[in-house]
Amino acid sequence: MKYIVIVGDGMADRPLRELGGKTPLQHASTPNMDRLAAQSRQGRVRTIPEGMHPGSDVANLSILGYDPRIYYSGRAPLEAASIGVKLEDDDVAFRCNLVTLKFSPDRSTAVMEDYSSGHITTEEAARLIKEIDAELGTDKIRFYPGVSYRHLMVWSKGLAEVECVPPHDILGKDIVDYLPVGKGEEVLRKLMRDSADLLDGHPVNRERERNGKNPGNSIWFWGQGKKPAIPTFKEKYGVGGSLISAVDLTRGLGIYAGFSILNVPGMTGYLDTNYKGKAEAALASLKETDFVYIHVESPDEAGHSGRCEDKIRAIEDFDRLVVGTVMDGAADLGECRILLLPDHPTPIELRTHTGDPVPFVLFDSREEMEKRDVKFDEEITKMPDALSFEDGYTLMDFFIKGK
Repeated sequence: MKYIVIVGDGMADRPLRELGGKTPLQHASTPNMDRLAAQSRQGRVRTIPEGMHPGSDVANLSILGYDPRIYYSGRAPLEAASIGVKLEDDDVAFRCNLVTLKFSPDRSTAVMEDYSSGHITTEEAARLIKEIDAELGTDKIRFYPGVSYRHLMVWSKGLAEVECVPPHDILGKDIVDYLPVGKGEEVLRKLMRDSADLLDGHPVNRERERNGKNPGNSIWFWGQGKKPAIPTFKEKYGVGGSLISAVDLTRGLGIYAGFSILNVPGMTGYLDTNYKGKAEAALASLKETDFVYIHVESPDEAGHSGRCEDKIRAIEDFDRLVVGTVMDGAADLGECRILLLPDHPTPIELRTHTGDPVPFVLFDSREEMEKRDVKFDEEITKMPDALSFEDGYTLMDFFIKGK
């Protein structure tokens, strides 16, 4: 049996007036997801346990069959694994975004203008982070470059009991009410202030501004935690596999789960990502293994931007180039199961994640399903015979074991 999980990050949404009361998923043309839904079991799953922050880390941990209430220890440790940073037991890792702050003329106040510095390139960002590490790093605090705006700070013997707010949750807001609060806040706030002074007028930022692009003019800490201790996927389910994602947190989760991490040229985590390459690499990997997890970030990025047209485009590209390619190739795999779902909603109007349940479809090549006229969207969660998983991590048990 071959197992394929396809995750459209943040693909679910809420009805929009500009779309005549439809969600982007309902409005988009998705013939391949609809075709898969027509041959599958449909259902709803709550990937975010009550009371937990609706992050992609929590949601993807859930989808992979790990109870976040037991195994979640923070986002940044997963990203550390992805970029090859080994954490000691007493290290605390922080996600370190390069952000664009809009300062008042006297620089006494600032608004969060862009959580991604205009999706700064990895090469430009690396120059900024290396400068920050050289000037602000110490024997206890080090900075590590990641991909685009996503980077890492590791604090040896650091303090994790501090409340940090994701920058994509406070777009357009004065940052004063959202700075780190708790043990270690003074250290974190000073590093953020000092980074803004250091990056102001940096050659990389001057060039970006000349070209009409947002500068990476400050760092922003969030998602902190210590390294997790989780069993491998093979230990849990007796199945080994691979994972494909452009996002460090998902790749890091795959590393901790014991997967092979597949690198595909042109993966960006954005609208220009190599969708088809991901699907083709996934199918190729199944010649050597039995499980593959395909994660596509672009719908989530479009949701954070608040651009409805971009989210529709991301969903349609995902449908055509990922789901379509997988379905065309699945016929050559023999017996297989396919699980398709978003990890969480990222509503356009909110521009951030919510913990609402998401739709899923589960295809099994051995089952003869009565074909229905079904569109893959949020409404399938309301079908009379829809499956329901309130504890999201139990969906993987059902997917692998059939119970």
